[in-house]
Amino acid sequence: MELHDALAQISEIRDRMAGGQVFRGYRAATTAMTAVVAAAAAAAQARWVPDPAASAHAYLAVWAGAAGLCLLGVGIEMALRCRKSASAMQRQMTLLAVDQFVPSVVAGGFLTWAVAGFASRRFLPRGIALAGGYYLLAGLYCLTLRDGHRSLSPWTMGTLFGVGQLLTAAVLYWSLERRHKSGEASHAG
Repeated sequence: MELHDALAQISEIRDRMAGGQVFRGYRAATTAMTAVVAAAAAAAQARWVPDPAASAHAYLAVWAGAAGLCLLGVGIEMALRCRKSASAMQRQMTLLAVDQFVPSVVAGGFLTWAVAGFASRRFLPRGIALAGGYYLLAGLYCLTLRDGHRSLSPWTMGTLFGVGQLLTAAVLYWSLERRHKSGEASHAG
């Protein structure tokens, strides 16, 4: 058991050392390549999606494709450097960098998906922007919660989502249904 404990302590020390070091795995050439991809995506958008508001899905496809190419390029470069490296510390730092970067990419992807879904807002009553703003603030609030117990509590999500849905229901009622019901009442009398 002592050997197992010693190995666990060495692994923890390595993780702490890697976490305190400057990660040198990102490279200027790869980063410059992402700038070229961004310029190419801008040119593609200008040519094929001149009015993004009219074609949100095409707009997102262009920029999601650009993001995918950039992630693929950076990922391949990092994997090759990690594989070629003789340093266990360098490999550990690369894994830690990826571990810290992936949640941001996933959150950005989900946020983009949510915003794209909300893009149908123009077909909804004007007041729905109030509910959208609430959800944006609620999401930002959740991101700032550092206390794992509160941030993962079912009541945090239930309360924030429930309030947002009640707000959405109120907007729909006041914008659509109330007028419709008052029109029915006047036609019935």
